[in-house]
Order: sequence, then structure tokens, then C-alpha cells
Amino acid sequence: MSVKTVVPDETFAAPAPAGQLDRATAALRDNGFIVHVVDSATEARELVTGLIPGDESVFTTSSETLRLSGIAADLDESGRFASVRAGAEDPKGDVQAVVRLGATAEYVVGSVHAVTEEGHLVIASASGSQLAPYASGARKVVWVAGAQKVVPDLETALRRVRSYSLPREHRRLQKFGQSSFIGKILIVEREALPERATVVLVREPIGF
Repeated sequence: MSVKTVVPDETFAAPAPAGQLDRATAALRDNGFIVHVVDSATEARELVTGLIPGDESVFTTSSETLRLSGIAADLDESGRFASVRAGAEDPKGDVQAVVRLGATAEYVVGSVHAVTEEGHLVIASASGSQLAPYASGARKVVWVAGAQKVVPDLETALRRVRSYSLPREHRRLQKFGQSSFIGKILIVEREALPERATVVLVREPIGF
């Protein structure tokens, strides 16, 4: 089902206060994630590109956070990294081909739609193409998220996905004559493999 008339709930656009961000950071670390907190998207860009080795394959998921921060361009267009997207043939709408590309990369870089104070991450997707490498396909995963994505609990996180992230994505796609819907939702509660998953929290809002 596509979204046609829902107005985004702009209460989810405001960055979380410092105390809430601190609680989410501590919980994420307790749940097995490496966490970096930075002040700006520029700092996140410098940090993330420093985390990715130039000789390891990297897959960037479709993300406004990565696009707006310049991270996607750095990883896919600079020529300094072994970008899976840059080196692959055009899948021409073949979603399964995109899924296979991402699942075989050593590193996957993307974003999430919500981070809870309990240290859980929520990612929604229409096709699910980014979920396979996020969950287990990639050897390393790096998520970048603005502070506006930090919410108290899982119930609020799912409400944020449906009442803010989805309508914003629908509006973005309308410019291209498309629409959006939620096909699959991934909830990451804990990372079992040491040092596999890194979360970069940005104190300023970026993405949706």
C-alpha cells in the first residue's frame, strides 16, 4: 500500500535532548555496538570514510542521510574506495540483483529510521534490499543517524517509521513519479559479533 495523503508528524523532526542521546548511546554499547557521537554531518563524513579501508568492498544503501552528508559520494564516486555500486553493472530494476550485491560486500554503510533509548535499531524498507547485509550478510556494518531519530522505546520507533519516515520518503519519491510503502521492517536488538556493527550518532538532524 502506498502513502498518498499522510502528512509527516513533524514532532519526530526535532533532535533528541542530550540526556536521551546519552541513554541511547550507553544502551547501544551494552548491546554490543561500537558507538561514536559527533556534533555535525561533516564530522560524521570524516569519521565514516576513515573507518572504511580502501581495499575492502563497500556497499552504500539508499539513504538520504548518506546523500546529504556526502558520505555516499565519497564512498561511491571518489575512486578511493572499492565501491560495489561503482563497480557493478546497472541492475536495471532487478531488486534481487541489488540484494545480492549488498549481501556480498565486506562493509555496508547506511542509516536507520529510529534508535531507541533501549539501544535498539529500527529500519523499514519497501524491497528489503538493504536488510540482508545489515542483519548478517556484510562482515562490517556502519549506521549513521541524526539525533532526531532517537526515541524512548520500540513502540515510538515504529510510530516514527509510519508517521514520519514513510510519508517523507513518499514525498521524495513523488518527484520522480513514484510512491513508497513498508514491505519489511528489521529490528536489531543486539550484535553478537564483537566489533561488527558501528553506530554514528549525529547531534544535529540529518535525513529522515
